[in-house]
Amino acid sequence: MAQQSINIGSAANDGTGDPLRTAFDKINDNFTDLYGSTAEANDLIEDTSPQLGGDLDVNGRRITSARSNEDIVLLPNGTGGVVASAVRIAGTTLSADDSSLITIAEGFQVNGAMNVDGAVTATSTVAVTGALTGTSGAFSTTLAVTGATTLTGALTVSDSVTATSVTTNDIASNGSNADITLDTAGTGDINLTAGADINIPANIGLTFGNDAEKIEGDGTDLTIAGNNINLTAVADIVVPANVGITFGTGEKIEGDSTDLTVTSGAKINLTATSDVHLPNSVGMVFGDSAEKIEGDGTDLTISSSGLATITATGNTAITNNATVGGTLGVTGTTTVAALTATGALTLGGAVAIGDLNILADGTITTDTNGDFVVDPAGTGAIVLTGPITATGVQTTTGQLNVDNLRLDGNVVSATSGGITLTPATGQNVAVTGTNVNLTAAEANFTLCEATTLRADALQNDTSDGDLAISTQGTGAVTVASQLTLTGSFLPAIHTFVATDAVTIAEHAGRTLLLGEVGGNAALTLTLPAATGTGAVYKFIVSVTNTSNYKIQVADATDTIDGIMLYLDEDGTAITGFPTVGASDTITLNGGTSGGIIGDYLELIDIATNQYHVRGVMRVAAGANPATPFSAAVS
Repeated sequence: MAQQSINIGSAANDGTGDPLRTAFDKINDNFTDLYGSTAEANDLIEDTSPQLGGDLDVNGRRITSARSNEDIVLLPNGTGGVVASAVRIAGTTLSADDSSLITIAEGFQVNGAMNVDGAVTATSTVAVTGALTGTSGAFSTTLAVTGATTLTGALTVSDSVTATSVTTNDIASNGSNADITLDTAGTGDINLTAGADINIPANIGLTFGNDAEKIEGDGTDLTIAGNNINLTAVADIVVPANVGITFGTGEKIEGDSTDLTVTSGAKINLTATSDVHLPNSVGMVFGDSAEKIEGDGTDLTISSSGLATITATGNTAITNNATVGGTLGVTGTTTVAALTATGALTLGGAVAIGDLNILADGTITTDTNGDFVVDPAGTGAIVLTGPITATGVQTTTGQLNVDNLRLDGNVVSATSGGITLTPATGQNVAVTGTNVNLTAAEANFTLCEATTLRADALQNDTSDGDLAISTQGTGAVTVASQLTLTGSFLPAIHTFVATDAVTIAEHAGRTLLLGEVGGNAALTLTLPAATGTGAVYKFIVSVTNTSNYKIQVADATDTIDGIMLYLDEDGTAITGFPTVGASDTITLNGGTSGGIIGDYLELIDIATNQYHVRGVMRVAAGANPATPFSAAVS
C-alpha cells in the first residue's frame, strides 16, 4: 500500500485536518507496510539511502548500484558458489543442485567456441553459422549447418541433414530398408565427383521422379526408361561402328563407318526448332536416283520418273517464280507470287494471288477490306462482254461513258443529244442536297412542263446575297396559301417628286414619300380603279408643299371612305374629319388640311369602287384644321 499522509489542517484546531480516527488509521497502515505481516522487517520500501550497505540499494525487487557504470559482484567465500534456487554458479562452472539437467527456455547464443564433451540431443532445428567440431554427434531432427563442420566420429541424424557441402567416406541409412535422400534447395545441382567409376550394383538403377524414369543395368544390358529422353553434350556422342540405336522392333539407326542407315517399320519424323541442313549436291533419294530432291546451293531440283505430288493440309507457298513446262494440275488451294506457264494451266481448286482469290465456281474475291484492281497496260482497255450484274457500292475514278451519257467528276453530260430523266410510272425525279445551284445560263429554261413548282425552300446560294423573284411584263408573284415571315419584312421606298399615276405593280405595299422638290409645285397622284385587290398605299410627307399634294381616284364612280385625325399645334385639341358619301379627293395644302413633314395617311383598295382611308395630320400654329376631303373628280 502507498504511504498515507495525515492532513493536519491549515492552523491549530481550525477543523480542517483529518479526524483522530482517520489520522491513527493512516498511522497503522504505514506501520503495516513497514513491518509486514510478521515481526520481522522483511519488506523494505523505496527510499533514497542505501539499505544493504556501501553503494548497494534495494529498489523494489531490484538490487541496484548507486555508482554509475559499476559491476555488481556476487563473491562467495572459499569454495562456496552463488546459488539461485537450485542453479549454482561456481567460478566458470554452471551446474544444478537438484537435477542433472539445466533448461534454457529462451534462445541460446554462444559467440565463442563451444566444446561439447557429451552427447548432443536436439529435438528441433540446430543451426550452426560457424565451425562445428566434435568427436560424435546425435540429432533426432533436422541439422542445418552453413559453415564448416568437422566430425571425427560418426554423425547420426534420425531426421535430415541440411548443409551446403558434405565431405565423408560413407553415408549409410540409420534404419532398415530406409531411403537416403539428397536434396538441394531450389534449382541447385547434385554433383558427383570420383577418381574412378561410380559403381552401382546390377539391377540397382537411378530413378528420376518415379519408376517411369529410370536408368538400370542387369550386368549385360543398360536400360534407360522415360517419357522423353534428352541427351545433351558439349561434344559428339560417339556410337561404335555397326552398333546402332534400336527403338522397339524394326526401328534402328546404325552406321558402318561409311553409310548411316535409318530403318523404320512405319514413318520417320524429323522435328527441329530451325532448318534441317543438307550439304550442296547431296540430296534425298526415294527408291532410286530417278526420284530425288537435291540442291546445289542455288537451285533446288525435284526429280521424278512419274508424278511429283505435293499434298498439304494448308497452303503450299511458292514465294519465287515458278516455271511449269508442261501441264500443272492443282486440286487444292494454291498461293502463287509469280506464275509463268508456257503450256496449259488447269486449276481444279481455288487460286490465291496476293489478296485476290479465284474460287472454283468462278467467283473472284479479295481478302478482308482488300481492293480488286484490274489495270491494263498503256492505252489498253478493260473489255467486258455479255450482261454485267454488279451488287454493292460501285466506285469509278475518272471519266465514265455509258452510250452517249458521260459522268466525269461531279458533271453529268451527254456526248450527243439531250438528257432525259424518266422515273417509273407514278414516281418522281428527286434532286436532293443542301443547295442545288443553277447558273444564269442554266436557269434560262422552262422549269417543269406543269404550272406548279413544288419545293420546300427557295434559297440563294451566295452568302449574304438577295433572293429575287420577278415576273415577265405585268405578271404578279402570287402566294395562294398563308405567308409566314420568320424574319423581318422590308418594304421598298418610293418618292413622288412630280405628278404621277399610282399602280399596284410599282407602288402597292411600299412606303410612298411625298417629296416634291422645293415644296412649291402642285403634285397630283391618281389612284388605280378600286376593284377589291387589297392593295395598300402608305403615304408619308417628306417635304412640306405649300402648293398642295393631291391624291384622287381615276374612276368618277370610286369613293374614299374613312377618317383623318388632326392635331392643332396651337394647343392639344385633336379634330377628326370624316369623309362624305361623294368624297374622291384628298388635298394636303401644307397648312389647314395638313401636309407637314411626318404627316401620314394610308389608302386600301377594299372593294369595287371603294377605298378606305385613315391618317394622322398636324396643323401648324396660327391656322385652324380644315377637312381635306372633297368631290373634285365626280
